[in-house]
Amino acid sequence: MTIQAKICGLSDVTAVEAAVLNGAAFVGFVFYGPSPRNITPDEAALLTAKVPSHVKKVGLFVDPDEKLIRDVLTTVSLDWIQLHGSESPERVREIRDTYSLPVIKAIKIDSAASLDEIARYDGVADMLLFDAKEPKSMKNALPGGNGLAFDWDLLANATISSPWMLAGGLTAENIAEAVRISGAKIVDTSSGVEFEPGRKNPAAIEAFMAAVAAIDA
Repeated sequence: MTIQAKICGLSDVTAVEAAVLNGAAFVGFVFYGPSPRNITPDEAALLTAKVPSHVKKVGLFVDPDEKLIRDVLTTVSLDWIQLHGSESPERVREIRDTYSLPVIKAIKIDSAASLDEIARYDGVADMLLFDAKEPKSMKNALPGGNGLAFDWDLLANATISSPWMLAGGLTAENIAEAVRISGAKIVDTSSGVEFEPGRKNPAAIEAFMAAVAAIDA
């Protein structure tokens, strides 16, 4: 089984090169002001110019308005739009249809009850992404990239017809177990390959991708 990986929250050339060189299938760029990983469309255009066509470029948005999406897409050539906020199924469909790009919709998981959200978006989004739901007690929590994992067993027997991606606190050390338990075929990391929020560690990217390749082997 070939496991694909996405490295998200990239903000400098060295990190992009590390992701591409080590075999990432997807690279993610954040367009969300409060995030330490946020970049401008102009910055993203420079970074995506370094990405070969076989690696898919993903723009992450959180409840975006039309101006932000248009500003990004006018400047940056993206392959996917990722929605990581509270977008409704109707909004997901609208964005997908308006911009003629496939959409990844994030679903936050903290309990079995969270899985009820799958039915709302399954078949509406082109791909689902499962991330840990931030606890209400967590200060300065972001919509994603908090370094939190959830109970991967919750996904083991879930009914999901769309392709899906596993995120949430994934590192080189836990990725093999996460894949074994959840059955994920696509995995996504951001905080798990950083020196600190917003600053990627190329060596950690290399280690993560090596751990993913070892699962395949």
